[in-house]
Amino acid sequence: MENRKLEPKWLVEATIDELQEKLDSFEITSKALVMMYFNRIAAYDQAGPKINSILEVNPDALHLAETLDYERKITGKRGPLHGIPVVIKDNIDTGDKMHTSAGSLVLKDSYAKEDAFLVKKLRDAGAIILGKTNLTEWANFIAEDMPNGYSSRGGQVLNPYGGNFTVGGSSAGSGAAIAANLAAVSIGTETSGSILSPASQNSLVGIKPTIGLVSRTGIIPISHTQDTAGPMTRTVKDAAILLNVIQGSDTNDPVTLSNELVDVDFTTSLHKDGLKGKRIGIAREPFFNRLSDSKIEIMDREIEELRRLGAEVIDSVDIPSEKNEADIKVMLYEFKNDLQAYLKSIDPAIGIRTLADVIKKNEEIGEKALKYGQKVFLEAEATSGSLIEPEYLQCLLSDAYLSREKGIDAVLLEHNLDAIVFPSYYGALIAAKAGYPSITVPAGYSNEGEPVGITFTARAYHEPTLIEIAYSYEQGTLHRRPPNLVK
Repeated sequence: MENRKLEPKWLVEATIDELQEKLDSFEITSKALVMMYFNRIAAYDQAGPKINSILEVNPDALHLAETLDYERKITGKRGPLHGIPVVIKDNIDTGDKMHTSAGSLVLKDSYAKEDAFLVKKLRDAGAIILGKTNLTEWANFIAEDMPNGYSSRGGQVLNPYGGNFTVGGSSAGSGAAIAANLAAVSIGTETSGSILSPASQNSLVGIKPTIGLVSRTGIIPISHTQDTAGPMTRTVKDAAILLNVIQGSDTNDPVTLSNELVDVDFTTSLHKDGLKGKRIGIAREPFFNRLSDSKIEIMDREIEELRRLGAEVIDSVDIPSEKNEADIKVMLYEFKNDLQAYLKSIDPAIGIRTLADVIKKNEEIGEKALKYGQKVFLEAEATSGSLIEPEYLQCLLSDAYLSREKGIDAVLLEHNLDAIVFPSYYGALIAAKAGYPSITVPAGYSNEGEPVGITFTARAYHEPTLIEIAYSYEQGTLHRRPPNLVK
């Protein structure tokens, strides 16, 4: 294709609906669309500023696109994701010619035997898996001081907005790629902040779903109590479309069998007046204390925007348990058990079956694998892996109680709230421990140009309410702007 056709102005910030309109009219093909995104990856991700968000591209992407173009002509499209290029985090299995490595050198040659449950759903919907995104190695659960967005296999992901701003973690590549318009939409994963953080830092919409809405089968785990996957997109509508496809019940992930929203169409919650009459509580302490003066000004301005858009704002609300010291003990205990269960699914020829094997292999590789050490791995290896420790069981119960009854539930009930607002991603931990959903939306940019997000959190399976609130806020403010990329 000619360069001018590979770089159309309309591609930047193109939504799923806009892409489908061009595909339906045969103004473009999915094959051409894949080529356009490949061109942007070459120009902006692997050259120029080298954002470094894409770890590898799918060698079959063009062939898949041709097949889906033919299907569109002969039988019509399957749905809104038909022929749409999607990138996914490299801790999610794809049973194809791409690796699944969690960004590690230990698993750099590992090919998954089959697609993760959510990947099967994406393919069934006609999506094209364009590539795998870089991430904070092992979803930021190997070392204490590893920078957000760094992996031994992929190197450092940079924030496309520049300024040496953190790119957020651990779904850094998924965030940076979509911010830079290297694909239509992406999938990230979160255990505590790993969708909300990079979404906020890259001026994106990110949904951290209720635990149970999206299957974790085929995802390299940290914690079965807190792990989930979710959409990372440029608009709330695109996130709702993507969530429609990836959610569902999976017999191999029992928590999804209690999914209350299995037949819900999240796009029916896209109401511009969705904030009218909603009661929104602002969680100031201690979260606003972590913000610069510039970011506090942004949040104060956006609180007024919520009022202007019809919300009843309670400013501020206190979370009773927030004074309790937070810890990651549940994650530490669950990691060994959950990782070793996953490792049973990989090729035995790789020679990795236990966390101890991973630790030993890292030591054999040396400095290249252990630039930041593996202290967290060593702490997790010191557990039994059987989840029988009294400390683990007590922490499991305590986390649920403090994050729900003495946390989010307490605030929602006391003030009769529909949602709680947190600045940026700073309320991620309590929502993660509760297993409750959150959505972050672009809220503006600091004086230095750093993206700032606003996060809404609600009780379990209240995604429709959160999407309604987020869409109304997004459409009423329209803060997102693309980064100024230079070749």
